[in-house]
Amino acid sequence: MIGSTDITSKLAADTQGLAELRRAAKENSPEAIKTVAKQFEAVFMNMMLKSMREATPQNGMFDNEQSRLYTSMLDQQLSQNMASRGIGLADVLVRQLSNFGGPPLPAAAMAAPVEANKSNATVAVPLASSTISEAATTKSGRVQPAHVQAFQEKLQAHAEEASRTTGIPAKFMLGQAALESGWGRKEIMTAAGTSSHNLFGIKAGSSWHGKTVDAVTTEYVDGVAQKRVEKFRAYDTYADSFRDYANLLRGNPRYQGVIANAQDAVGFAQGLQRAGYATDPNYADKLTRIINQSFSA
Repeated sequence: MIGSTDITSKLAADTQGLAELRRAAKENSPEAIKTVAKQFEAVFMNMMLKSMREATPQNGMFDNEQSRLYTSMLDQQLSQNMASRGIGLADVLVRQLSNFGGPPLPAAAMAAPVEANKSNATVAVPLASSTISEAATTKSGRVQPAHVQAFQEKLQAHAEEASRTTGIPAKFMLGQAALESGWGRKEIMTAAGTSSHNLFGIKAGSSWHGKTVDAVTTEYVDGVAQKRVEKFRAYDTYADSFRDYANLLRGNPRYQGVIANAQDAVGFAQGLQRAGYATDPNYADKLTRIINQSFSA
């Protein structure tokens, strides 16, 4: 078996080193998997540095083929050094690659979070926590992505309270909150950087007399996505967000069809779209997919 130091000492773009890694990975040993993940992280860093270089003007007095070659070699070595310290990606890959020998994870566990229909574009998500979800097991024994389980445990009680007042299943509302907030990772934030606790992307119209927050949102006009700055409602707690959402569905006549057709995920999602809750033409499909993949028993 080759050791990790035999390969990680080479440049990230060394094709011979990559070939050795592929052969080592076939052994399926923990050390080989760790080395593969480290090398992948180095290649990723090198690609990122290359993209940054290409975005920088290179027509200066001292720029020539020799200087660009030297810069490329420097970037390769720099990416290897950065990967040796780690940015978190290799550790995530090791956990995922180690699962290959066991039962496959459900599709929802490997899927990237669905982009929320109304989101604050300034919110950044760390790479290691957003690209690949760890698997967790619920009390019922069902395998569930960790971010889904954490989201559900955090908001389940509020969803059940709203369910008692509307008759809509709690999991349907959890699914919509996940879609609108990007599983809590794209919450609408205040100017001070705190959460508005607005999980359902409810805008602040003329009838709203509470706190508000301005945020960038995507709206579809004749099927074309447009970025806008809109005013949204802000709450003190997530419980307030669920209560206001329940009051909106119960008190606004346009959503009566939503409550009447909430026996299944498809009827609930399509009812929201028909009532004009969102302008995204694929909103019902996205919501149905989230509910069925992440919250179905």
